[in-house]
Amino acid sequence: MKVEFTKAKSIVTKSNIPGIDFVINPYVGCQHGCIYCYAEFMKRFTNHGGDIWGEFLDVKQFELESIRPKRYDGKAIFLSSVTDPYTPLEVKYRNTRRILERLVETKASVSILTKSNLVKRDIDLFQQFEDIEVGISLNTLDSKLAGNIEPRATLPQARLEALRKVADSGIPTYVFVSPIFPWVSDWKGIIDAAREITDDFRFENLNFRGHNTPRIMALISKRFPDLVEQYRKIREDPTIWDMIADQIEDYCNKQHVNYKIEFHHGGFTKAKEK
Repeated sequence: MKVEFTKAKSIVTKSNIPGIDFVINPYVGCQHGCIYCYAEFMKRFTNHGGDIWGEFLDVKQFELESIRPKRYDGKAIFLSSVTDPYTPLEVKYRNTRRILERLVETKASVSILTKSNLVKRDIDLFQQFEDIEVGISLNTLDSKLAGNIEPRATLPQARLEALRKVADSGIPTYVFVSPIFPWVSDWKGIIDAAREITDDFRFENLNFRGHNTPRIMALISKRFPDLVEQYRKIREDPTIWDMIADQIEDYCNKQHVNYKIEFHHGGFTKAKEK
């Protein structure tokens, strides 16, 4: 893993994500190496053009005093949009924890999303926030498949166990079922496995981009060769996501869980929630 340090002009930045006012990315890059990651575009803006996504991490250096908790009162803050706030080297560098320690007095609505069971380390800090939620991202319960798709992320059951600890501490939680691999991701199984922990589920589709498509298709060819032709068709005709969205909506309604569906594929966008 190539580790460098970079000076950040600002650690809290304005967001273009609907419903989110500010994002915090404590690092540049991510160690998890997810084959589908669409954040790889960040290489163009961070002098990593020749590096392999997932094999480098820039540790942002910043002045803690520049984070002014009261400034964000009434706003929505998300950790993180183009990295995981609990990437493995967070154990050593603790950027995320330092940021949270600084923010505890804010009256902002704070949302955290991760694939790491390290998140349970900061339960003591989460309990000091007035408005915070913690989510884990899952797209399979199959540990072997997860190892192929997200090679350096915490395995699914350990993520669920970490989320349970967070929920048991009184912190609102959610599961982000993302990205859904059609005919591969058992999103019903994820709901069933997590519903004793949380009743809040959010869904995102697999997003094909120029940089991740070869990796996705290589995985499908190796693990699910019978699906190769279907995956080629999805890229040309994304209406499959309409059908999957309808199935998710129907199942969530029957299971009486809260849900939000945000599917996008090229120019295709569909959002449903309850």
